[in-house]
Amino acid sequence: MDIKSIRKIEQESDSLCDTVKLNAVLDKLAKEISTDLKNKNPVVLCVMTGGIIVTGHLLTRLSFPLQLDYVHATRYQGETSGGELNWIQEPSIPLNDRHVLILDDIFDEGITLLEIEKYCKEQGAAEVSSAVLVNKVHSRKVKLNPAYVGIELEDRYLFGFGMDYKNYLRNVNAIHAVKGM
Repeated sequence: MDIKSIRKIEQESDSLCDTVKLNAVLDKLAKEISTDLKNKNPVVLCVMTGGIIVTGHLLTRLSFPLQLDYVHATRYQGETSGGELNWIQEPSIPLNDRHVLILDDIFDEGITLLEIEKYCKEQGAAEVSSAVLVNKVHSRKVKLNPAYVGIELEDRYLFGFGMDYKNYLRNVNAIHAVKGM
């Protein structure tokens, strides 16, 4: 895509959650996670690439010892709809007997998150929980409920704060919906 087309998508989009509200959502998530995990010595797994911005902002709000690693598993690969799960990078920190917190940007259908949780359990994690910035409201979900949800938003194509539109607009410091999608 060319820059002009990307800018048009952003300019014509609907703002659903601005920076002020995002900060309040992150504060709420951090408080809930801190209450539950402060004594668990967790491994926090950032789900790349979408989870990087959420993880960065959330980690600075967590005031307990943790180890940070990442996993890169994706179904989208720059497209607007998901396909087969593609594993790019597994975590490097051993997960055996550890509490694992998976951080991601969005819980849409949940297929990727379900597979990552399954992987962590297969690696011997003592407990696995997940936190997402956005839970997209619709009925196409797998049987999984993230332990921590920042905000629920409508079933539209979202971008910003880690979520992308064709690999662009992740860096928008708000959450927007593409007009007509």
